[in-house]
Amino acid sequence: MRSLPTSTQLDSQQLLSRGRRVLATEVAAVQALEARLDGDFVAACQLLHDCRGRVVVTGMGKSGHIGNKIAATLASTGTPAFFLHPAEASHGDMGMITHDDVVVAISNSGETAELLTILPGIKRLGVPLIAMTGKIQSTLARSASAVLDVSVPEEACPHNLAPTASTTATLVMGDALAVAVLEARGFSEQDFARSHPGGSLGRRLLLHVEDVMRTGDQLPRVSPDTSLKDGLLEISRKGLGMTAVVDDQQRVLGIYTDGDLRRALDHPIDINAVRMRDVMTANPKTIQPRVLAAEAVHLMEKHRITQLLVTDAGNELIGALNVHDLFRAGVM
Repeated sequence: MRSLPTSTQLDSQQLLSRGRRVLATEVAAVQALEARLDGDFVAACQLLHDCRGRVVVTGMGKSGHIGNKIAATLASTGTPAFFLHPAEASHGDMGMITHDDVVVAISNSGETAELLTILPGIKRLGVPLIAMTGKIQSTLARSASAVLDVSVPEEACPHNLAPTASTTATLVMGDALAVAVLEARGFSEQDFARSHPGGSLGRRLLLHVEDVMRTGDQLPRVSPDTSLKDGLLEISRKGLGMTAVVDDQQRVLGIYTDGDLRRALDHPIDINAVRMRDVMTANPKTIQPRVLAAEAVHLMEKHRITQLLVTDAGNELIGALNVHDLFRAGVM
């Protein structure tokens, strides 16, 4: 049976030094991009902004991986986009490109064979081409309507071979494009949430109080003449840590919470004799059902409370929620 190789103890200081060298190289590559934002960057933004179809991002190898991320960022920030593998494009997927589209082609050398193969097809369609390349005199660059220079003086790889600083620079340039166009479109938080309905931001911006509140039989409520004992039983049955106190028309008069009970225990109290009107907190904080659930979180935090009654415009009780409901909904 073969023995496993013995593990070698790596030099921690060397590892830290190498890691810092990589970071410094990539930071320098990104910083160099700022001076290159010129008329071509403006032209590229204009093409993306005015695109009536979709932005088709393409690239091979590591450039393709970066292209996938750029396409995803564009799509999630208001610019419909998708990634097209250039090798697949030359075997039928060119049909995915329409006359209304814009193509963003990524190649560090600007001479990637698979990209050059599909350039004539792009030209025949009359589709604008944005090149992101490290060689602004390359074949790809000469074919483009706008050229974004993402060249780097060196890769972070000690052999200056593995795409590292160059891919970082390309990714950052893609972010610059996406965000510049996002702001030009007036793309809002609400627009972003609609593109991310499953994310935490989407839940915060799309979920309303009525989507998470308790209603019907789950709603704790008592009359002002109810004894404190029965009020406590209602709190226990409904499990919200409180009960609303309402009049005959279901209008909210007050609220009584677990916290009120704990404070009351400091003094002698006859839970059979005391009425809810005597111990409730009058005019409690309430919220309306169509308000964003995130606003309920803000209201709770501001007033240091953990429950809220939900009322309509006439102050009639229609729901209730507590902090646990908001946690379960992913709003907090």
